[in-house]
Amino acid sequence: MGRIVKGAAAVLGVLAAATAGGSAYFYRRTMKRYNARTERTMKMSGVDWEKYLPVMKERREWLMEQPHEDVWITSQDGLKLHGTYFKGEEGKKAVICFHGYTSQGMNDYGCLAGYYLQHGFRVLLIDERSHGESEGKYIGFGCMDRLDGLKWIEWMTKQAGEDVQILLHGNSMGGATVCMMSGMELPEQVKGIVSDCAFTSPKYVFTHVLHSMYHLPAFPMIQIADFVNRRKAGYGLDEVNAAREVRKAKAPILFIHGEKDVFVPCSMTEEIYENCASPKTKLIVEGAGHGESYYKDTAAYEQALDSFIGGIMK
Repeated sequence: MGRIVKGAAAVLGVLAAATAGGSAYFYRRTMKRYNARTERTMKMSGVDWEKYLPVMKERREWLMEQPHEDVWITSQDGLKLHGTYFKGEEGKKAVICFHGYTSQGMNDYGCLAGYYLQHGFRVLLIDERSHGESEGKYIGFGCMDRLDGLKWIEWMTKQAGEDVQILLHGNSMGGATVCMMSGMELPEQVKGIVSDCAFTSPKYVFTHVLHSMYHLPAFPMIQIADFVNRRKAGYGLDEVNAAREVRKAKAPILFIHGEKDVFVPCSMTEEIYENCASPKTKLIVEGAGHGESYYKDTAAYEQALDSFIGGIMK
């Protein structure tokens, strides 16, 4: 009996060590800045981005020919955050764009920024904390970035004047960020929000990835990661949930998602949409994968923006 007990204890010890090791590995490669790789994220998206490179290159070159400058703010917890500002025609419409996980503002909006500039918007492409040229060791996954977003709204209001009309546009992690912001007391200058392929919370998107791509159970890895992240990054993985936050939303929201998204399932946007308390509209792009909607059906995407913006801005 003693040998059986010792053997069982040894097996449990090995399992515990393996679980702890696996959780630590998952946490490091997901939450810490320099271990989260853009190439890995692009591969996990399941989208063949090569076919879009020519149009991306052409529009990025046009964008860089437009007057622009680097701008900086300081977050509430002392991080230096970076943005790229295009003044455009210096009118009274402005958009602040929030990018996806492991990306940066100039990467995710190299094409779409052109739409906004050609429609008379000032354009601010931010690098969310721990991305691009912004400081930070731990990725905010929208939970911390929503607070930074208020700082960027304040910056834009000072830049363009108190009568500026601001649109918030987010993609993937940025989409979750702007949905999470919708539940806050936003300044009156914010007239609307565009959320493209948002997830509900870090907890649920990680659970989906562990199940669908790694074929691993979420328990107890998510619980361990949540505990560690509260201590290191200052937030829990489901502490701020986009589907809960939009229940308090007042600003109108346009929701967009790709029907074939395997990275962040379209069902997450459906859940957020159903919970949204503010005026809302939705575009589901048939056949589009994660973050692909604008490229898959540019005409439908821009038509949805035209209609949405026309209803909220003068």
